[in-house]
Amino acid sequence: MGAQLIAETVAYAESGVCRRKLLLHYFGEELKQDNCNNCDNCLNPKEKLEVKDSSKIVLDAVNELDERFNIDYVVNIILGKANPQIKTFRHDKLKSFGAGLIMEMDANFWNSLIRQMMLEGLLRKDIEEYGLLKITEKGHKFLKKPFSIMVALNHNYENADGDDEEVANAGATAVADPVLFEMLKDLRKKVAKEKNLPPFVIFLENSLEDMSINYPTTMEELERIQGVSKGKALKFGRKFIELIAKYVEENDITKPDDFVMKSVVNKSGMKVFIIQNIDKKIPLETIAKNKDLTLPDLLNEMETIVASGTRLNLDYCLEQELDEYEQEDIFDYFRNSADDNLEYAYEEFKDRDVSIEHLQMMRIKFLSEYGN
Repeated sequence: MGAQLIAETVAYAESGVCRRKLLLHYFGEELKQDNCNNCDNCLNPKEKLEVKDSSKIVLDAVNELDERFNIDYVVNIILGKANPQIKTFRHDKLKSFGAGLIMEMDANFWNSLIRQMMLEGLLRKDIEEYGLLKITEKGHKFLKKPFSIMVALNHNYENADGDDEEVANAGATAVADPVLFEMLKDLRKKVAKEKNLPPFVIFLENSLEDMSINYPTTMEELERIQGVSKGKALKFGRKFIELIAKYVEENDITKPDDFVMKSVVNKSGMKVFIIQNIDKKIPLETIAKNKDLTLPDLLNEMETIVASGTRLNLDYCLEQELDEYEQEDIFDYFRNSADDNLEYAYEEFKDRDVSIEHLQMMRIKFLSEYGN
């Protein structure tokens, strides 16, 4: 959810559209006139382009993806960028894959276009379900009978002067307190070595990031960090809260007043649903579909569940996907793994018909067996 909010802020800053129109649309309202004639974009309007054909490419892609992916994923499909996730889902075989290359436009154009299409009512973004793109009734009508659409592209700040660019790039990837985050990662390595466990079994990296945002200094506060249960806090947490408490005192840091665990609506209900369905040995694709999730989103939810102390038995899924020798080789890899990066693991196993999803399922099994 935090990443979505950051993306929305960046999109607002870069947009070439009337600022008032954007703000009202974000809150579910519409500007009755074409523009406000008062914001920077209205006072200094950008040239508009005809995007009828490009809009059809976007809608075809969203439709082929069954409306189950976000903006970045759709843009990668349109531009023909076959990352590991796209290859795993075999979406590089879709008709829409690379369909936008004929337009000779970059990612900035397609991102800008998709947001303009939301303003035009052709697409909507489901905020509660991880920002998945959905085609509206107007969008379906457009697919049947395309009509002219003129849009202004986003501002492109890639060529901004040095210092500003460096600040922007740093802010895009930084956690709330990067110094503390690195200290927590170093401590995790030390504890992992003492316990003879891979670091991710101690705490997942997103748990460390949450700690660097909220500065938990008591066991009770640590238990409110995502992916940290009471048992895990008691088992591994003492050194972490001591480090954070010392850091907070030395740097005179004021902790957030509204310290709560990052979550989406009905998070606990989602957890119960996933646990119950896995106990019933329901296929993961079916569980994901029933909650309108992508498989990667479901696996991330499952990993948070096991990281916080609940075991999930995925043997019924893994037995159909990987033989026992393959599973043992992957277990050996995770026993000696020094970080959380699944793409490194994928590079190790990609020649053996093992997908990122297989590896994440095995890591969930590993966490269930060794971390709990």
